[in-house]
Amino acid sequence: MMGEQLFHVAAAPFEAARRVAILPSGHRARRLHGHSFIARVWAAVPLGWASSPGGEGDALAAALGERVAQLDYRDLNEHLPVPTDENLARWLRRHLDVPGLTSVGIQSTREQGADLDGRDHVHVWRRFRFEAAHWLPRVAPDHQCGRLHGHGFEVIIHADQDLAGGDMGVDYDRLAALWAPLHDELQHACLNDIPGLENPTSELLARWLWQRLKPQLPALSWVSVYETATAGCHYDGERFRIWKELRFEAALQLRRAPDGDPRRRWHGHSYLLRLHLTAPLDEVLGWTLDYGDVKALFQPIYRQLDHQRLNALPHLSDADPASLAGWVREQAVACLPQLDRIDLYETPGCGVVLSWGGNGPALPL
Repeated sequence: MMGEQLFHVAAAPFEAARRVAILPSGHRARRLHGHSFIARVWAAVPLGWASSPGGEGDALAAALGERVAQLDYRDLNEHLPVPTDENLARWLRRHLDVPGLTSVGIQSTREQGADLDGRDHVHVWRRFRFEAAHWLPRVAPDHQCGRLHGHGFEVIIHADQDLAGGDMGVDYDRLAALWAPLHDELQHACLNDIPGLENPTSELLARWLWQRLKPQLPALSWVSVYETATAGCHYDGERFRIWKELRFEAALQLRRAPDGDPRRRWHGHSYLLRLHLTAPLDEVLGWTLDYGDVKALFQPIYRQLDHQRLNALPHLSDADPASLAGWVREQAVACLPQLDRIDLYETPGCGVVLSWGGNGPALPL
C-alpha cells in the first residue's frame, strides 16, 4: 500500500472557439466551432501556501480562474496553433504559478477530456451510454438486484500514452469507432443473454468490455462502468476499484481563517463525497463489494455529517476539506477496510482528494 497523498483540486469553466487543423481532411473539428470547456487541476500544495488552512482550495481556484479568463470567449487558435485538449492542458500548466501541480485537465464536453501530468503523459477519456436490463442470479433471494430491472449504463474508455513532442493522442473519434459495435450489442438488451455476461455485475461488465477493447486499443488503461449515477466500477485489466457517491448538506466555520475573512462565520455547502474501495473479486457473486452494503456500513458516519454543524464533530481540528476528509477516513477505517481514496467536494469540481491506495482515473464532472 502506498503512503497517504493529499491533493487540492479545483475546476473552472470557460467558453471558447477553435479549429483543429491536424485532424483528417473533412473532419468537422477542422471548422471553427465552440465548446463549454472545464479546466481541472490537482495540486499537492505545501503547508502555508494559502493564507490559512482551508484556504488552499479557494487560492487554487483563483489561480486557475485567472488563467482561464485569458481563454474565455476567445479564439483559441490565437493562443496556440493546435488547440487540442492536450495542448490546452499544456498551455495551462505552463502559465499556472501553483506549487505541487500534479495534473491539469481539459474537459471539452461532458463526454470527453484529457488529463496531463508533469511528464507529458496524457490520459484521454470518452464517455458513452447504453440502456439495458439485467438481473444478478447469484445474490440472496430477497436482494433487489435479483429481480429483472434496468439501468442507463454509462461507460468511460480511458487511454494513457506518452505525448512528449506530439500534439495529439488517441482521437476521440477512434474511441467512438471502437465503442460502436459494443453499443450495438448492449443497447436495448438484457445483459444476461449475452455470452460472458450471464452474471452482469458492474465488475464483470467492465472486464468483459476490457477483453474486447484491449486487443484493438493497446493504450487502453481503464474501463469505467457507471451502473447508476452514484456508483460504479473501474477495471485496469488486473484490479477492480468501485466507488459510491453520497451527498450531504452541512454548516461550518473556518476558525483558522484570517480576521475579517467571511469564512470565519457560519456558512455551508452541499458536499459531494465519493468513496473509492479496492477489493478482490468474489468469484461466486461476481462483485468486489455490494454498493448497498457500502452505503449501509457508512450510514452511521453519514448521519454525523448530513444537516449537521461540522465543527461539532468529535476529534475534528477544523472543518476545512483536508481535515474533514481525514476525519472521514479515521471514522470509516473499521467498517470499510477496503476504502483507499476519498474525494470531498465543497462546490462542483473544488475540494480535496485523499488517497492512500493509488489514485486511479479521475471521474469527469
